[in-house]
Amino acid sequence: MYSPLVPQRPLTVTALYTVHYFEYSGSYVFPGESHDFWEFLYVDKGILRVLAGDHSCDLSRGQIVFHEPGEFHALSAVGVPPDLVVVSFACRDASMDAFRGLVTTVGVEERALLARIVEESAAAFSTPLNLPQTTALERREDAPLGAEQLICAALEEFLLRLLRRRERHDPSRMSAGFRDETAARVSAYLEQHIDSPLTLEDVCRGVLVGRSRLQKIFHAETGGGVMEYFSSLKIRAARRMIREGRLNFTQIAARLGYQSVHYFSRRFHLATGMTPSEYARSVKMLAELPGAPSDTAADDNTHNG
Repeated sequence: MYSPLVPQRPLTVTALYTVHYFEYSGSYVFPGESHDFWEFLYVDKGILRVLAGDHSCDLSRGQIVFHEPGEFHALSAVGVPPDLVVVSFACRDASMDAFRGLVTTVGVEERALLARIVEESAAAFSTPLNLPQTTALERREDAPLGAEQLICAALEEFLLRLLRRRERHDPSRMSAGFRDETAARVSAYLEQHIDSPLTLEDVCRGVLVGRSRLQKIFHAETGGGVMEYFSSLKIRAARRMIREGRLNFTQIAARLGYQSVHYFSRRFHLATGMTPSEYARSVKMLAELPGAPSDTAADDNTHNG
């Protein structure tokens, strides 16, 4: 007799209220509102000043803020005209507590999920995505099969990835990764900027750590340098994207901040011993082999800069 396993679902999106992609002017001001569902704002370009409850902060490209149900929030442009992704939804699971007051940076794979949400929403709904007055989404008669389900699936994956990242870099879980708190903080910074062509000086400025101290800490933790580790993160992400099969090599190179697909291919070959094409052809075989490479930086063996 077979016994079914009912999948655990830490969070489930039960309703969609709005999905927007706004391109605002530099003088834009939104006086504010509150509502009884969740909402997040992701800054795709420019700078945005957000008031959430009694606190305000400035968000730049790549950052996201969450507003819990009932929280008053207002926003305004700061100089550079902002482009925003705004999604509001219902989810009553306890896992959402982790998003209360959350302001964080979105990584390249999470941005791909946001892009999928926007793309599917444009196909699923006749309501313009740039219409601020939207109070109800209207279905297209010719919407692709399952578009709304794919939106919710991408949204749930997006939220779960953010939750996993918070767990991974929770100081109480430090022993499972980096022992040194500074190294863990740098690792989180590198993952959040995996699409950027960072230099060591950029990293030092971003995490407020001196160059020599940073190199010493990382060598003690990984046996290599910061930029070697950053390269390994990029290769790990590239391998995952190739396995997922949603992007071609040119798109993957662009998503990961490589200057060209040819340079990406050289770096990939140097790190893995295979070209991206060779790796793509061997994915199924490698995935089915016992002891196949794990999708973690520690197991990747790709510290070849």
